[in-house]
Amino acid sequence: MTTLPQQFAPMGTLRASINLGNPILAQKDAASGQPVGVSVDLATDLARRLGVGLTLLVFDSAGKSVDAVTNGQADIGFFAIDPVRGQGIAFTAPYVLIEGSYVVAKDSAIQKNEDVDRAGIRIAVGKGSAYDLFLTREIKQAQLQRAPTSPTTVDFFLNEKLDVAAGLKQQLEFDAARLPNLRLLPGRFMVIEQAMGLPKDRDPQAQRYLRQFVEEMKSSGFVAASLKKHKIEGASIAPGFIR
Repeated sequence: MTTLPQQFAPMGTLRASINLGNPILAQKDAASGQPVGVSVDLATDLARRLGVGLTLLVFDSAGKSVDAVTNGQADIGFFAIDPVRGQGIAFTAPYVLIEGSYVVAKDSAIQKNEDVDRAGIRIAVGKGSAYDLFLTREIKQAQLQRAPTSPTTVDFFLNEKLDVAAGLKQQLEFDAARLPNLRLLPGRFMVIEQAMGLPKDRDPQAQRYLRQFVEEMKSSGFVAASLKKHKIEGASIAPGFIR
């Protein structure tokens, strides 16, 4: 019978998939160049509790981070909950909620979210991101065009002369501040539930432990303190929930 540390870290070290494509979760520290953020803090604390070492596998997009966990290259990861990803990943309940928004050119005729899904409208979105998966299901008339990663979506949108860019609200706000002639559409088109996950074929005991770990990290104030430490705004703590 395998122990809990063995179930989580069969290679002896907990391999955590870290996505730098979502700055709410992780980003590179300006001084050290090392990944920092709430996902890194959660991975570090989980490894400490399990009594195992920690290896961070760093990726520039959600799609690559998801693939690492799905194919067993990583033991845990941090993702937006999505049914497509759920085919290979066992998710916890969410620990933070963030918003997906649209940005357009200032002189665009598009004024609200409801104007986007129309024939002839071309939407830029990061390949394999939560926004890509959601819009692939929901968009009926507009056309999706995929940027290599979420952080490059706005540049891709401008270079390809598209009509709309979709992504993380905070990233789009940053892009609108650094680039002229852009504006965010009011509101949001989706709420993104960010959760932890591990390969779906891992022992049910490990899946239960990870769900309980996330609930404790929320209720204890760990997640809120981590977001504050890393000066993250625009993310709210998800309500407590055991499933």
